[in-house]
Amino acid sequence: MRTRLHELLAWSRSHQGRKLIRFTSVSVISTVISQISILVLYGFRIIDAQIAATVVGNLIASFPSYNLNRRWAWGKTGRSHWRREVVPFWSMALLGSAFSIIGAAFVKSYTHSHHVSHNVTAILLAAANLVSFGIFWVLKLVLFNKIFRVNELEEFDEHLTAEEAAQH
Repeated sequence: MRTRLHELLAWSRSHQGRKLIRFTSVSVISTVISQISILVLYGFRIIDAQIAATVVGNLIASFPSYNLNRRWAWGKTGRSHWRREVVPFWSMALLGSAFSIIGAAFVKSYTHSHHVSHNVTAILLAAANLVSFGIFWVLKLVLFNKIFRVNELEEFDEHLTAEEAAQH
């Protein structure tokens, strides 16, 4: 068991491990932002429609998600490349939002037919959105890793520099 723990710790210090940890952290941050947005928008009746609250909540979370993923998880700086970064990211964000709309529509149908209270509906709406985020997480990881891939020589240099720093 100790060997596996040591291997996991060693992997978490590798370039790929750090990138996955950062990506996961960004996903957690954007999910929290989305959940809070949906609960506030729908729960406080700022937006009374479940689907609209879901779309707006996900849109709000998309902006910090793009910036954090690009800069922190993949270490990209400077101007975004429209075709290689912006379009694929927002396409995935819209696809994820479309999937969450399906969940919101299910919640709307269920809560309407079962006369569920507004507060319980808000919680179910957030839960449906959370499930949608979970389903798309792995797909986004694979795609974003390809989108934000930096020059392999730069990655190799970064990895060697990190190893040298760890040895000193």
